[in-house]
Amino acid sequence: MTDTDRSVDAESTDPSDSGPLSADADPEEVPEFGDLSTLQRAFVAAAQNPSRGLLVVGLFAFALAFYAAFWLSFPRAAGLLSAVAAIVAAVAALTYWLLDRISR
Repeated sequence: MTDTDRSVDAESTDPSDSGPLSADADPEEVPEFGDLSTLQRAFVAAAQNPSRGLLVVGLFAFALAFYAAFWLSFPRAAGLLSAVAAIVAAVAALTYWLLDRISR
């Protein structure tokens, strides 16, 4: 639909005649960045800078390949370091959860 096809009558009830969608958005209803989930934050960041998103995906793929090669070359050391990393991640998650509970 072009601009010349739109109705200029004030009584028009066609939703396509209501104007741009951004005019209908209420600033009070737009969520803050802090209210988004981690996945939503990652999507917003990737949408704002796609080249950085591709770089992060490439680095993640390299890290995954390195981790697999480490397991194949040194399985005992990789197992030990993986266990230590799991413990550190669990302590960090517990700390985050406790701090989140305290802040409420």
